[in-house]
Amino acid sequence: MASRSPFLGRKPFTYTYLYLYLCILIPTFSVSTKQALGCYTSIFSFGDSLADTGNCLHISQRSSVKPPNFGLPPYGETYFRRPTGRCSDGRLIIDFIAQYLGLPLVPPYFSGQNKSGVNFAVVGATALDDEFFEERGIHNNFKNVTLGDQLGWFKEMLSPLSHNTPPNCKKLLQNSLILVGGIGHNDYSYVLKSGRSIEEMQLLVPLVINVIALAIKELIELGAVTLIVPGNLPSGCSPSLLTRFASSIKADYDPETGCLARLNEFSKYHNQMLQKELDRIRELYPHATIIYADYYNAAIRFYKSPIKFGFRGRALSACCGVGGPYNFNSSAQCGSSLSRACDDPSSYISWDGIHLTEAAYKWISKGLLEGPYTIPPIKTSCISLTDFPMGR
Repeated sequence: MASRSPFLGRKPFTYTYLYLYLCILIPTFSVSTKQALGCYTSIFSFGDSLADTGNCLHISQRSSVKPPNFGLPPYGETYFRRPTGRCSDGRLIIDFIAQYLGLPLVPPYFSGQNKSGVNFAVVGATALDDEFFEERGIHNNFKNVTLGDQLGWFKEMLSPLSHNTPPNCKKLLQNSLILVGGIGHNDYSYVLKSGRSIEEMQLLVPLVINVIALAIKELIELGAVTLIVPGNLPSGCSPSLLTRFASSIKADYDPETGCLARLNEFSKYHNQMLQKELDRIRELYPHATIIYADYYNAAIRFYKSPIKFGFRGRALSACCGVGGPYNFNSSAQCGSSLSRACDDPSSYISWDGIHLTEAAYKWISKGLLEGPYTIPPIKTSCISLTDFPMGR
């Protein structure tokens, strides 16, 4: 189903080298110690801009196109002090998970610097391919990469040695944490931005969930044992969507948060359908641990009680942007010369009107790793850290 972009190809030698590196060098470095304690030894990640640690930026650099806005300052200013291709001012959820587990930050696949796992996530990634949208008259200016593409890269990385797999490779996958998503938000956004209704968008949910389910099953068949599958964030609280779908009708907004009620209801519907599918997959693969990450409820707390979490800026406004009630203008997004960043990103929930700040991702991660927002809980019994990673 996935359509692959020609500039995303890599040489077979690269796959062979990377696979050997993962299967031989990593186990000698970490499996013997961490595995003995029942710990995860590496992380593999698939998804979109919520998890991309630099793949899209590397792709744009290889194709000699103008750097995307998230490849320019002030992106990355809080933690990395420079743009890294992450769509935030600093770390993402996957970064906090890696640090909490005592692992290196998971490098992007296209960096070629893979030490303890690989991140295949790409900004703008979808479940459904370009052909699906084009057939329905839904167009976007962003050449999308699908979850199927990312899974294809993962399998191509493994394929050179598929007939003679070293035992350490199976151990590596069995002791790895696999993050599958989030996926689906961009599919739904393309439909909304094309002027379609929420009811039409709702028709995509079974299709999106099916793609996610097939990816999970294939990863388990390849040897994955522990997978985290996130739900969608409350999209009705996004400054970009609040700006695009501004309404004069008071009832369109949640009185407690000011978010667009119907969009948040849609996010909850997607999440409910996803959880039902995960239950079915658990029955098929009882040996696997499939963890649902409740991004929605981990995040909605901020909009209900922003001060409690240190968000003293306007809860529904972007830190970096320009104009309007939500500090978002699609023609002058963060990274452009017309926008500016707030003085203290940690006091804002939204970074650029589409993605969240490092501070918000930190609280979500803490809720996943130490709180009630994963079903079942992530195994952290071997963790030696006493405090959640906060350092800059």
